[in-house]
Order: sequence, then structure tokens, then C-alpha cells
Amino acid sequence: MMNFRQRMGWVAVALFLLLSVTVAYYVFEIISLEQVQRDGIDSLALPPAVSAHLLPLPLWAWASVFLVPYLQLFLFLFSCTRADPRAVGYCILPVCIFLLCSRRGTAKSTNQRAGLLIHM
Repeated sequence: MMNFRQRMGWVAVALFLLLSVTVAYYVFEIISLEQVQRDGIDSLALPPAVSAHLLPLPLWAWASVFLVPYLQLFLFLFSCTRADPRAVGYCILPVCIFLLCSRRGTAKSTNQRAGLLIHM
């Protein structure tokens, strides 16, 4: 039997996913279609005033800036649907930070090992 918190968790997950689909549809279909019909296909590029203020990051970095908090919120809502949410502990931000920190140290040690192997 589900308790009230679990029921509200499922409602929140459903609303979150519905809102996500609605926003994605609005951004990719309605705005883009109207803009292309009005100005042509070249109008989809960012205006120079906007692109001048953005950091020159690659696409994967911008995607992670928006995707990590989105997934974190989704996993938090999903953990509310479990019987014991503290035991589940869905948390993506510490995992991402750990991977970024360990990747920098691993790359340096791998390069050092490769250099030692070549010189031997």
C-alpha cells in the first residue's frame, strides 16, 4: 500500500515529465517553426549580441549545465516514490563532481605511466 508521500511523488513525476515534454515541444516546434517561416533558415543562429555574452564552451558543456540539474530534480522526485527515500539516495551532482575530479588526476597519472613505459 502506498502512502501519501509516494502518491504525491508519482503525481510530481508525472507533472514534471509532462512539463518537460511541453517545454521541449514549444521550444523546438513552435518557436523554431515560426522563426523559420518569418525569417528563413539562417535566423536560427544566435544573434551576435547574445553570443558575445556567452562563454565559449563546447556543446557538451552547455548540455551538461542544463541536463545535470534537470536529472537531479527528476531523480529527487523519483526517490519520493519509494517506500524509504533516504535508503534510495538518488543524487547525481556528487557523482558528476567526483568523476570530474578523478578524471583530472587519472589523466595525469596515466600520462606519467605511459611516459615511464616509453623510456624504459
